[in-house]
Amino acid sequence: MKILVCWPPHVPSYFNAGHHLPVFSITAYLRAAGHEVDALDAGALNFSWKEFGDRLFRGGYELVVLVNDFDTAEGIRRAADYAKALLPDVTVLTVGRLSYQNPGYFEALALDAVAHGGDYEAAAEETVRWVIAGRSGRPDLAGVAVRTAGGWQGPARPGAWLPAAQWVLPDVRDIPYFHYENLYRRDENKFCGIPERRELVVPVARGCPVGCAFCDVPTMQGLRERRLTVERTLDYIRASFAAHPFEYVAFYAPTFTLDKRWVRQLCTALAAEPRRYPWKCATTMFHLDADLVARMGAAGCVRISVGVETFEDEGADELPRLKRSARDRFEQVAGWCAEAGIELNCFLIVGLPGTTPEGTRRAMREIAAAGARVRPTLYTPYDRMRADMTEREMSAFNRQLFVDPDEIRATGHEPGEFLGLLFGADPYVTPATERVGHLAVPTTAVP
Repeated sequence: MKILVCWPPHVPSYFNAGHHLPVFSITAYLRAAGHEVDALDAGALNFSWKEFGDRLFRGGYELVVLVNDFDTAEGIRRAADYAKALLPDVTVLTVGRLSYQNPGYFEALALDAVAHGGDYEAAAEETVRWVIAGRSGRPDLAGVAVRTAGGWQGPARPGAWLPAAQWVLPDVRDIPYFHYENLYRRDENKFCGIPERRELVVPVARGCPVGCAFCDVPTMQGLRERRLTVERTLDYIRASFAAHPFEYVAFYAPTFTLDKRWVRQLCTALAAEPRRYPWKCATTMFHLDADLVARMGAAGCVRISVGVETFEDEGADELPRLKRSARDRFEQVAGWCAEAGIELNCFLIVGLPGTTPEGTRRAMREIAAAGARVRPTLYTPYDRMRADMTEREMSAFNRQLFVDPDEIRATGHEPGEFLGLLFGADPYVTPATERVGHLAVPTTAVP
């Protein structure tokens, strides 16, 4: 089957290469199953809709997989419209973070299938099976709803979580790294990448049992963690650096240090490598300890990102129990990172219920005083999404604008007081760029 897996054209509110990785993971998985698959990140490539239409029309695809996210409601709608106009017989599936939170919203669009749950690759595979079977009106799909002559039919059973051994890692030749670097170039944007350095994203784990109410990972990946072996992780890093001029590794996992034994094994293996691989990761402050941080620094770690969330006691009720003593833990972790020469990157929630602009501003000052980086994100109540929302209403769930500004005013604060903390100037300059070092990376796009 001839398939296009793509991220639609759009202007991003936020950019994280790891969030775009499903385009290339799904592509690799379907290719391994014997299909002819093209991968396209039309968002990062800054495609016009004309260019997107050209690719569809000339590609002659039988299946188009549109990867959705919280920021792509308008893009998915337009991409589906273009696909149906230019390829009348095509089947269009959407899969991603937004459809897993609010699948019913997508049934109003020009789509044939909407993934509800399970790994994205498994959802795509189920849809391929349905198309090959002639798009049966009596579907039996796991984790995928489909449009039939009789209307939408929901998933017959939950989607499948694939064991890590079945994941097919992305082909680095598919990924537009030069364009990702341009998105990361201005560090004041607080995007996740390191400015002026080429990043290899390695998806090492899926799933998280921590249970933050504001997090989409449990819905998207499940509560039980699945993780690559250290050996396979290193094999992928070595092969990727041999094939492409990468400068550092971003380990993509919801809670990288959840399995401390695995991390220690990885650190030992990295320290023994003949070449240095600088790297970064994200975890919680409560899954770190002094010895582990020291080992990570010695093995090349240059940045650890953690969810500080808030220092205000009034906002703690919104957090899992293990995150409710954030200030004390922060002081410990900041000290460990400083000793290990690791930049600490702190996710801080702006507008978390119970918190105030002054309390958030005070936390930002405390984090900066400890030499750490602040990465503010606006609180977004995903549980308030509804299937009957308009495109404009859905687009408000982008973690940069309040879904309900009047609700903020009812607390005695103006939305702008919080938004100023998100969009105001920040003089911080990341040390990670210099700690990574520099290789001779081409200044033009690599195919």
